[in-house]
Amino acid sequence: MGNDRGYGMSRSHGFTLLELMIVLAIIALLAAIAIPAYGRYAYRAHRVDGQELLLRIANAQERFYSTNNSYGALGGLGYGDPAISEKGYYQVTVAVDVPASSGSQTFTATATPVGAQANDVCGPLTITNAGVKTPGPASASSNSNGSCW
Repeated sequence: MGNDRGYGMSRSHGFTLLELMIVLAIIALLAAIAIPAYGRYAYRAHRVDGQELLLRIANAQERFYSTNNSYGALGGLGYGDPAISEKGYYQVTVAVDVPASSGSQTFTATATPVGAQANDVCGPLTITNAGVKTPGPASASSNSNGSCW
């Protein structure tokens, strides 16, 4: 007759060390894939901070130009020099220039990433008075982590 009471060979309940090590190895593999992907996502999400400030400054420059017939420095537009983005990921400087060939004034606003955002592949973002944004979509290396603009 069989032993209904479970005497004799019994199996211990729980996990073996080998099973725990396999689970830890799987978790480590998933983390090695997920953490860099999250970092790239964070760079893309923070890029909006610099883009928004550049567009606000370009807008303020055009308003200033319509009143004064010239582009102004950041201080004249109501910003600090350099202007710091709302979340602090970018600082913006503006260069106002009068080319000798045309005689009309131009500006270039440049948002430079600071802190951890400095590692973003897009690097500095710029916008000019003509609305030209760089790095542009043709710059494959800069846009490798999503469109810079």
